Amino acid sequence: MTDRLPLLLLPGLLNDAELWRAQIADLSDIAECIVGDQTRGETMQAVVDDVLAQAPERFALAGFSLGGFVAQQILRTAPERVLRLALIDTSIHADSPERAAQRKTQQASVRLPGKFHGFGDTLMRSYIDASRLDDYVLVQRVRDMTARLGADVFLRQSALDREDGHDVLAGYRDPLLIVCGANDRITPLAISEAMHALVPDSTLVVLPDCGHLAPMEKPDEVSAAMRDWLLR
Repeated sequence: MTDRLPLLLLPGLLNDAELWRAQIADLSDIAECIVGDQTRGETMQAVVDDVLAQAPERFALAGFSLGGFVAQQILRTAPERVLRLALIDTSIHADSPERAAQRKTQQASVRLPGKFHGFGDTLMRSYIDASRLDDYVLVQRVRDMTARLGADVFLRQSALDREDGHDVLAGYRDPLLIVCGANDRITPLAISEAMHALVPDSTLVVLPDCGHLAPMEKPDEVSAAMRDWLLR
């Protein structure tokens, strides 16, 4: 068996290795997967420094949602360490005033007294496709994951600056995979299409009947796209 490629997987807001469970298993024959810990840093650069300290010297890099912004900062900080890049249901746009206000509202609600239960029904409707809202197993996996990480992690991650990444992507020349759920309401498909246009040699995979949590909603399709990307 040939050596497996180091693959650094970066989850999103209130996500951990559970987000990537299927991909870690499906790609185990060709990739040595490491899930970056993004739970401690108070700034984006601090998160990046933590992640890079855990990572091998060089690696393929896949970032989902918030992890996509962390991946972009890694490319600003240590581009020589990144062999190839996958951006999954993420963005290269800095927060709009509306999105920033939405984050502040969410942060205020989390600070209210009472136990933090992770993603409730309202957030769940934003994150997964409407066709999967009655999938008890999927919904419970998301609830358990987000509750496990807790309010403090939510507040830290929600407050991280999300910088505009057009400059990073426009100059990118290594294999680039972009994946997006067709019905993603958090980072809509138009954003992924714009990223694809910035890098004409990139591969864009659009997943029908899929919301924001593509690695969990469409695990087989995401794993297949990542396999093709890793073998390019």
